[in-house]
Amino acid sequence: MTSAIKGLMQKKKFSVIEILQHAATWNGDVEVVTNSVEGGVHRIGYAKLYDRTSQLANALTGLDIKAGDCIGTMAWNTWRHLECWYGLSGIGAICHTLNPRLFPDQIEYIVNHAEDRFIFVDTSFVSVIANVLDRLPMLEGLVVMTDKEHMTDDMEKIGVPVYCYEELLGREECDFDWPLFNADTASSLCYTSGTTGNPKGVLYSHQSNLNHAMVTAHVDVMDLSARDSFLLIVPMFHANGWGLPHSIPMVGGKLVLPGPHMDGKSIYDIILAESCNKTCAVPTVMTVLLDHLDNNTLQIPSMTKIFIGGSAVPQSMIESFEEKYDAEVMHGWGMTETVVGTFNCSLPFMDELSFEERIKVRCKQGRPPFGLEMKIVDDEGNSLPHDGEAFGKLMVRGLRVVERYYKAEESALDSEGWFDTGDVSTIDKHGFMQITDRAKDIIKSGGEWISSVDIENTAVGHPEVQIAACLGVKHVKWEERPLLIVVKKEGCDPSKASILDIISSEHAKWQLPDDVVFIDEMPLTATGKIDKKPLRITYENYLMEA
Repeated sequence: MTSAIKGLMQKKKFSVIEILQHAATWNGDVEVVTNSVEGGVHRIGYAKLYDRTSQLANALTGLDIKAGDCIGTMAWNTWRHLECWYGLSGIGAICHTLNPRLFPDQIEYIVNHAEDRFIFVDTSFVSVIANVLDRLPMLEGLVVMTDKEHMTDDMEKIGVPVYCYEELLGREECDFDWPLFNADTASSLCYTSGTTGNPKGVLYSHQSNLNHAMVTAHVDVMDLSARDSFLLIVPMFHANGWGLPHSIPMVGGKLVLPGPHMDGKSIYDIILAESCNKTCAVPTVMTVLLDHLDNNTLQIPSMTKIFIGGSAVPQSMIESFEEKYDAEVMHGWGMTETVVGTFNCSLPFMDELSFEERIKVRCKQGRPPFGLEMKIVDDEGNSLPHDGEAFGKLMVRGLRVVERYYKAEESALDSEGWFDTGDVSTIDKHGFMQITDRAKDIIKSGGEWISSVDIENTAVGHPEVQIAACLGVKHVKWEERPLLIVVKKEGCDPSKASILDIISSEHAKWQLPDDVVFIDEMPLTATGKIDKKPLRITYENYLMEA
């Protein structure tokens, strides 16, 4: 047999710092704009940001931070956090983004499991670290991401060496000789939110981050270009920031960062001020923006596309943005283990559909871009048809999918390399995947399956419902029945009957919740999703008691 002939193209190693170098060289004046932690709006071009990142690299070397060291960040989306992303990975260290919304015990576990030597922290979160500092024996110091003017005595007397970020950078030169690495060298680390058991670490490589950034920029994913002014609301600690801190500079787009200002008015103001045409967030944040727009009769004329993921997007939200504000909602799905998995791109057949039919397709989580394989299987592992009806466990594999969790001895994959996402879904003939539930959330009532996601999405279509969660709770006859937990919109008082009427218009009678319970505030996870754990504890026996 004749052996294959090798190609004659150049070979080179790669580091993610090359993305920022490219942005600095070819789009140096394009701005990164931040609603800063200290107050006011901060502006910096990619060229200057690259110079500061080089100064940071020199400062890291001065702290004896080396390739392979895990260094934590607990910060808002700001230009300084972006510098850390590139500076840490650029010297070969691992940029470990920490979620400040996690419980103290989870933060303690994650920092110790990762063996973070230092943590770069915004002033907002110094107290979060201080609260667990005596339980972090490997932590050598904190770098507070501010200037000398905003350093306080309580920060500097925290119990470990504390450094001022701007003072560290101010001592250093703008030149740095960046090393290059093998493609599979670790670049960044992000932990799952720990919905069951301890959080698990997902360790991304320079190659996976590059691959992901290039795919994310694709026209049928996030359609990124140098013409964009992109408001990055998704936290940089949430699923690797959906890869956008890499992909937006890669294409030379303007990057707009909200900092700590995540209320509806602040988001609206910065969209208007910076003419943002694209943004991304989880549904709960977009609800806050919608409420502000609706309550104040406002418009966002520059906004053309809104990318929403993290949990299922209600049909009413898609309709509101498109009909009232002329902004196209792009529904997506992903996980820390995959970052961006699918996005709902428009296909030619959709042009022939009515608005109502098109919205039904748009409510699905979408199609996988090149490089991500996807299938659904039954409990025995048999592949199921892509007919939009059969539902089963969602399995994925590819270069952007985790192989094993950080420090785990065993692979997270099955014998054929497939990763079980924990989601239950359908896939239709056009390749559109739709999550019907998390495997642990689907409700089994009298041997029939009920999708809690479908019930929730229909319920929030009620004009007076803010947010809703559907639970499977114990029942004497049917084993489990759906119970709907609702938070009312401010100033509204919907009846149970009116909510059930909305649900009955789209669901069979046996699928209707047995009751509706109103609460003042919905518990949310650290990433802004509905947290059903405390709800299950509270309402597990609700129907049994009734």
